[in-house]
Amino acid sequence: MNQPLPFVSVIMPVRNEAGYIERSLDAVFAQDYPADLFEVIVADGMSGDGTREIVRQRQTRHPNLRLIDNRGLIAPTGLNAAIAESRGEVIVRVDGHCEIAPDYLHNCVEHLRKDGVDGVGGPIETVGETAAASVIAAAISSRFGVGGSAFRTVKGKTRLTDTVAFPAYTRAAIERAGAFDEELVRNQDDEYNYRLRKLGAKILLAADVRARYYSRSTIRSLVRQYFQYGYWKVRVLQKHPRQMSIRQFIPPLFVAALLGAMLLAPILPSGWRLAAIICGCYLGANLVASARLARKVGWPHSFLLPPVFASLHISYGLGFLVGLIKFAPRWWESR
Repeated sequence: MNQPLPFVSVIMPVRNEAGYIERSLDAVFAQDYPADLFEVIVADGMSGDGTREIVRQRQTRHPNLRLIDNRGLIAPTGLNAAIAESRGEVIVRVDGHCEIAPDYLHNCVEHLRKDGVDGVGGPIETVGETAAASVIAAAISSRFGVGGSAFRTVKGKTRLTDTVAFPAYTRAAIERAGAFDEELVRNQDDEYNYRLRKLGAKILLAADVRARYYSRSTIRSLVRQYFQYGYWKVRVLQKHPRQMSIRQFIPPLFVAALLGAMLLAPILPSGWRLAAIICGCYLGANLVASARLARKVGWPHSFLLPPVFASLHISYGLGFLVGLIKFAPRWWESR
């Protein structure tokens, strides 16, 4: 005898997503999951670009769509507000910058019911709508760009993992882990999934749980995004040292070594030589990785790959170093 399907709450923390929210909502409401068995709660961070008006227009067509205020303005406060208003046995996070596949909810529910896991997500297809955005999308989907981030780089495999994008959780798992950390402007998903796993929960990366994410469209916006990732990763490190992996220390070590060599240069003649060696080694690795990726994707705009890779690594590394300085007094507090 088949079990009845659980009620699902889709929660969407958004802010100023007028350019994408229609596509994101349309993808949610195109699900093959019964419409009377899911609700959608948009927690809006007081958007000023028309996002709220778009959501209200959609409410006239979808009675199971709700709009609530996220006065904290950041993702974790929106997530917590939406969870508090939700009533589903399964809670699925969807961002305003992505589109989930039509079977997303159904497949998430099946994995949660049959695979003995507490959370599930899938590989994301990162796409760009301009030439520059397409190159950025390729870079952040490559191992050289983001290391071993499984949901970005692993395709066609189902396995347990450390974190996923746009996850579905059982309500029991959320009640065990508690609220999202509202201090973390970025990296709140990594921190939350680590807390879950520390409690014994299992997170699944499932090949049939598919979503499309729209990348940043300019190098400037990419730099801002990855600087914040590095900056807030320091707070995650202070709270959960074991959550960190070696790959996350490589960009700040590279930037620190380069800055250190440049600071030594006026004092020691070997300083400039050391800085040149560090730059040369990185440039060589960057060009090799760029050539391999360009050969794979075959774009006429692949000449943008080296500066995009460098922007990723330097902005993340610099953000991490700035975070170490900014949050230095909080090491004792964390302990």
